[in-house]
Amino acid sequence: MSRGQKQMTTLDANASRLVTKPLSTGSEDEDMALACKMRYLSTKVNSLKTFVEENCLDKKSVKWEVATDSLEFPNISENDIRNLTCGVYQLKLCPSYIQEYLEGDVDILVHSEFHGLIRVKLQSRHVSSRQYLLWIQFSESEITAWYCRCRAGARVVGVCSHVAAVIWFLAVGRHNREAISSIQDWSEFVTEAAVIDESEDSDDSEVEE
Repeated sequence: MSRGQKQMTTLDANASRLVTKPLSTGSEDEDMALACKMRYLSTKVNSLKTFVEENCLDKKSVKWEVATDSLEFPNISENDIRNLTCGVYQLKLCPSYIQEYLEGDVDILVHSEFHGLIRVKLQSRHVSSRQYLLWIQFSESEITAWYCRCRAGARVVGVCSHVAAVIWFLAVGRHNREAISSIQDWSEFVTEAAVIDESEDSDDSEVEE
């Protein structure tokens, strides 16, 4: 990244994910399929980033409403989320992020005009005063797009940990709060963290203008 640049381009963020080899699934065929998928996605642009910027959805003047508990979010499994993240590390971190989210004063917001679009401010797990602003777009059955304002949040080769955490909470965690409250020790994931690109957690995130 150049001086003063707060976020990697989508292509750079995709490339940063490609240089980090995902942990093996234990199946050579599945590992090969994942590698092919990641190479294919690495040439794609982040359509939701463009949509957010063109419609100024990062501005305070945009009207958002607090989502209710009845928010209709796709009923996807943890395996589906793993397919989105292109690996298991972000998925395993999800309850840790969400613990901070539940303890904070952060709401999930929906747009009154754009159905299937939410905006979330999520607390950084490294800096108590830092919040990440992100958007997720979805249909009745799947997650269709995502964008986060963290450094690597424009990537489409997988998702950043912030996006993964919100998806996991809405699809899995809110229906099973014990899955969140039972998490005590995250040191077991240090080894896996060592092989994952940490650029998404660099503290140059913006919240909103």
